[in-house]
Amino acid sequence: MNQLGSCSGSTLGLLFRQVRDAMWAQMERELAQAGHELTFSQYVALNELANGPAGVTELARVVQLHPGAMTRLLDRLEERGIVRRVADPADRRAWRIHMTEAGESLWTDVSHCGQRVREQATQGMSDADRERLTTLLIQVRDNLTPSGS
Repeated sequence: MNQLGSCSGSTLGLLFRQVRDAMWAQMERELAQAGHELTFSQYVALNELANGPAGVTELARVVQLHPGAMTRLLDRLEERGIVRRVADPADRRAWRIHMTEAGESLWTDVSHCGQRVREQATQGMSDADRERLTTLLIQVRDNLTPSGS
């Protein structure tokens, strides 16, 4: 029997975890080689901020951190001059998080690290296979995500 035919739910879950862990371990090596020290959560936050400013609650949801942990993550990034908090003009109680010029420069380099890892992970796959893999992973995620989340 082939590996896929015998793949139970727990084996599939373990495989997803192993892929995630292997990708992040390779990303950490790439970042270290480039002279960057970022946690996975910081990387995810910067990835989101590369699309433009975001609210703290929105970032916490994307990064999957509770608000206290998100605040500490932002404190560390702000101390390094990578992000800055700006009062939200629509809600004086809220902050919008902006990437600084230093953060944008960092992200440019870090995103190249990510590209190298993605290329290594999908080495030997055709463009069609890469697209199909992404489509299937999105379908799995969406199947497991409660509607409205």
